[in-house]
Amino acid sequence: MSNNKNNIKKHLPFLIILILGTLYAINRRQSSPEFQQENGSIFGTVYHVTYQCDSSLKAEIEQEMKKVDFSLSPFNKSSIITQINNNEEVIPDSLFIHVFNLSKQVSEQTKGAFDITVAPLVNAWGFGFKNAENITPELIDSLRSFVGFDMVELSQDHQIVKQDPRITLDCSAIAKGYGSDVVANFFNRKGINNYMIEIGGEIVVKGHNPKERKWRVGINKPIDDSLSTRNEIQTILEITDCAMATSGNYRNFYFKDGKKYAHTINPHTGYPVQHSILSATVIAPDCATADAYATSFMVMGLDGTKEILKQRPELQAYIIYSDEKGENEIYMTEGIKDFIIP
Repeated sequence: MSNNKNNIKKHLPFLIILILGTLYAINRRQSSPEFQQENGSIFGTVYHVTYQCDSSLKAEIEQEMKKVDFSLSPFNKSSIITQINNNEEVIPDSLFIHVFNLSKQVSEQTKGAFDITVAPLVNAWGFGFKNAENITPELIDSLRSFVGFDMVELSQDHQIVKQDPRITLDCSAIAKGYGSDVVANFFNRKGINNYMIEIGGEIVVKGHNPKERKWRVGINKPIDDSLSTRNEIQTILEITDCAMATSGNYRNFYFKDGKKYAHTINPHTGYPVQHSILSATVIAPDCATADAYATSFMVMGLDGTKEILKQRPELQAYIIYSDEKGENEIYMTEGIKDFIIP
C-alpha cells in the first residue's frame, strides 16, 4: 500500500498537468469560433474560402472580390482595365496601380517573359489554339508591333500612357492571385488568423486548419485529360502563412517531335512556347507574386527558371517537366522539400 501511495505522489504532477491540458483543450474547442466555408464564382472561375469566424462573411468576401473584378477584369465592360483598353480617360484605382507596378517588376526580372500586353497574341491564337490555321508570320509580326511592356507606363499623375493605342492589357495571369491577396488582407483587418483562400487554384493560407494543423494543398499531375475526368495528385504540400500559385494547362497539351508542351504563348516570339515545363507551382509571400512567376516560368523554361530562383530566394518552386523521352520529371527548390508530405 505504501508503494502505491508513493507512486501516486511521484506521478501526481504529471497527472495534474495532463488533466489541466485536457480541460484547456476542451475549453478551447468550445470557446473557439467554428470554421466557415464559402464557395462561389468570380473572375470566370470558382472560389473556395475556409476561415475561422463566429459568423458568415460571404457577402463581404464577395464584395472584396468584386473590387478586383471592377479594376482588373477585361470581361467587365465597365472595369478600369476595359476603359484603358478602349483608350477612355480614366484614373486607375489603387488595386490596378499595385498590380501594374508589380507586373512591371516581374516583367523586368524575367526579361519580358511575363507581359500583361500579350493579350492580342493570345486572342489571335484562341483558346486551345483553335485559330491556329489562321495564324501567319505576317499576322504575328503585325501583332508583335504593339506587344511589349516597355510601350506602356504609369505617369506621375497616375495615367496609363501607351505608345500605341492598339496596346491592350490583360491581367488574367496575376488577377486571381491578387484577388486571393485582397481577401486575405480583408481577413487580416478583421482579426481572422486562420484561413485558406483559393480562387481558381491560387491560394493564400494563414494559421491552421480545422484540425489545428497546417493547411494541406495538392499539386495535380499534368496528365492528358481533355474531358477533365481525372484529377490525380502529384504530391501534397503542408503550408501556412504563405501563398501558392500553379500555372500549367492540365487539360490541354500539344505534341511536337513526340514531346508534350503546354499551351502558353511566348510574348517574345508570338508563338507557343517550346520549353518542356508542364506545370510550375510557386510559393511566395503573396499570391500575386506567386501567380506572376508561375506564369513566367512556363514561358522561360527550366534553365531560365533556375536562374530566377537563384536570384529570388524568397520564392520556392515545384516544377513538372517533360524530359527528352517525353517522361515527366520533377525539379524542386531545396526549401519546398520541407513542405512535402512523405
